[in-house]
Amino acid sequence: MHVIVIRHHDVDSAGFIAEAFEARDAELAVHLFPDDGPLPAFTGVDHVVVLGAVSSVNDPDAWIAEELAWLREADQAGVPILGICFGAQAICAAFGGRVEAMPSKEIGWVMIDSSDPGAIPAGPWLEFHGDRCLPPPQATVLARNAIGVQAFRLGRHLALQFHPEVDGPQLKRWLDAGGTGDSERVGLNPDQFVADTIREEPAARERADRLVAAALGATAGITACARPRPTARSAPRPRPSTAAATR
Repeated sequence: MHVIVIRHHDVDSAGFIAEAFEARDAELAVHLFPDDGPLPAFTGVDHVVVLGAVSSVNDPDAWIAEELAWLREADQAGVPILGICFGAQAICAAFGGRVEAMPSKEIGWVMIDSSDPGAIPAGPWLEFHGDRCLPPPQATVLARNAIGVQAFRLGRHLALQFHPEVDGPQLKRWLDAGGTGDSERVGLNPDQFVADTIREEPAARERADRLVAAALGATAGITACARPRPTARSAPRPRPSTAAATR
């Protein structure tokens, strides 16, 4: 099995999600976009994983539109996508949903309400985002909390708002790269946040493995997503660009 991992920052890693794919004999190819150049072709690709980003899907950067078009190409090529945080929002936006800024960021370890706990455990899950998904009508919502949708399935694709991949060192890299202020503004002590994440690692690794099993088990017999009907696109609502809006 050949898996492409798209990351958007050089401090990011697929972490526990990569481990779960590799435990199933997957070969992973990591592409830093846009820094590594054009997104790869889908020849011989069995799965795509899209990680988080500081940017919002609603930002006007050219690379975001390019990535959304690439995700639609993946769908037409029959390649399933596992989207995490920004990756989930990219799936949402690429296939007719909307992504909106929240009044405040959701950061920390939280529980969610899952309609399928066998595939999407209730958690706790690590959250680090300032946008949320409003999935299109054809999506099946699998989990939510008071903040909004936390997981949904769209055709052969699985979208996760939370971060199943993160261990303590990964979180520390985020905090050192500018996330400390965000965590403090929501009332978290950064050192305790890292300590809690390290303590949670064994259970988080097992939950990530269950997610990958669910992602792989749900692709058989699934057809391509219905493409959004062409409509006149209204001008995007202005939103402030803030650091760590989405990881």
